[in-house]
Amino acid sequence: MYFTDRGIEELADRRGEESVALAWVAERLREFVDLNPEFETPIERLATWLARLDDEDDE
Repeated sequence: MYFTDRGIEELADRRGEESVALAWVAERLREFVDLNPEFETPIERLATWLARLDDEDDE
């Protein structure tokens, strides 16, 4: 496991059984960026990537 995967693993371990709406995730991401504006670009890239996962045009 990469060092950067630790947070992902913790998320899966702690919340892996939960079901949440994407609207809830979007709101948590907005809150995170409000508290940590230096992460705005990577969070925006992640959100854009997630939003476009099923787009056939990007392949």
